[in-house]
Amino acid sequence: MVKLVAIFKKPADTSAFEDHYRNVHLGLVRKMPGLKRLELSEITGAPVSTTQYYRMAEMYFDDQTSLNKAIMSREGVAAAKDLMGFAKDVVQMFYAEISQ
Repeated sequence: MVKLVAIFKKPADTSAFEDHYRNVHLGLVRKMPGLKRLELSEITGAPVSTTQYYRMAEMYFDDQTSLNKAIMSREGVAAAKDLMGFAKDVVQMFYAEISQ
């Protein structure tokens, strides 16, 4: 299993960010084909110091091929376009493979 991880720095306007994220963006993400699970986290702190991060989303897929198909799908492209429209300055994304 693999996941696509999006980690967000704290946006300048958290209220506007949350409104768009919850009411628009997550609906687009949930339509991505092959999505097995979506985990959303609010970053609340760090062990030693403060953190610049605000929120994290983890999108799980069976394998890298499924993930690639999802992000290249019409739904994945729509989610990516939306993300760049409201969070391009605060988001970083990466792939992670689940290991035991």
